[in-house]
Amino acid sequence: MTDQIKDVFLSSASSGNAASVTFDGDIISSIAFGSSAASSGLRLTAGYIDVHNHGAVGIDVNEADTDGLLEIARFLARNGVTAWLPTLVPDSDENYRRVIEAIDRLMEIQAEMPIAQAVGVHYEGVFANEKMCGALRPQFFKRFTGGEAASLPRLKHGVHMTTFAPEVEGGIELVRELKRLGWVASIGHTRADIETLNAAFSAGASHVTHFFNAMTGIHHRDVGVAGWALTTEGVTFDIIADGLHVNPKMLDLACRAKSPDNVLLISDSVAPTGLGDGTFDLWGENISVTNGKTQNERGSIAGSVITMHDAVRRMLSLGFSMSEIEQMASVNPARLLSLDVEMGSVEAGKRADLVVFNESNDIERVIVGGKEVDLGA
Repeated sequence: MTDQIKDVFLSSASSGNAASVTFDGDIISSIAFGSSAASSGLRLTAGYIDVHNHGAVGIDVNEADTDGLLEIARFLARNGVTAWLPTLVPDSDENYRRVIEAIDRLMEIQAEMPIAQAVGVHYEGVFANEKMCGALRPQFFKRFTGGEAASLPRLKHGVHMTTFAPEVEGGIELVRELKRLGWVASIGHTRADIETLNAAFSAGASHVTHFFNAMTGIHHRDVGVAGWALTTEGVTFDIIADGLHVNPKMLDLACRAKSPDNVLLISDSVAPTGLGDGTFDLWGENISVTNGKTQNERGSIAGSVITMHDAVRRMLSLGFSMSEIEQMASVNPARLLSLDVEMGSVEAGKRADLVVFNESNDIERVIVGGKEVDLGA
């Protein structure tokens, strides 16, 4: 079925002219520009891709069944996310297997639904530094002795990503094994020194998880993990743009220093997202949410309660252009996951995963695979 979005300004286009985007089924078939500036005031970007999401609307990925994952995916789509990685915190192998089966089932049935499409799974912190655990549960951390990566439950198909600390026992060999198995290896929950970080980078780990958080910071005599990521060419990072995990001034500084070409926006959202303030049971302890800030019983921030669209609004408030934000929210995540041939930008031949904004930067429409999302559902 052929459909069209007319008279919108494309964030990625250098032309100031209005565009009409035509999609046939789930694929963008053509983009045509008019001769005058867009008069509707509407802007169009590629759908957001969230590579780090633990849940929302009261549902935790670690505890979810397929129906629960569907509820998260519906919420995400209403907030502009068209693809996501359900993200697991450290847990028992038995529960890993159960959730992987639920994600597999989700991926079998989701294609015909206008919901955020799960494109894989992200294991956060299976091999992490206990001294940088943050809100993660160290009792479930693993050591790498050779076979642990291969034994992690895998999806039938899709992207497999893990966040790890390269200084753990066997950490560099772990990177090599992850790359051999086709995983995206991301550095995080770490206090690795520069030599270890360089070795991990050489072995194939070139991305860093939730920049500044759960890692050593920058000092003028010790660059730390954060300084290494900022100054090492070829390294990218993702960052939580909620204004709480990272001070807005530091958020602005880091993203401009690294450049939007090398930064990803993530939500790192947890189950209470969308429910407002309160106290919630999460990962075996009480998590409080006060004025949008999470805190566990140990005093650590326990993920965020923002959406990717909240992150987009934050970056707009800091003066980043919609073109730069689309790079961070859509293009770069697709590239990290090696899905950029099929999604992540508004181009003919790619998936019709689209978000339309009004002049107030509110979401007017979301299209997932050519299908309209019911924003009032």
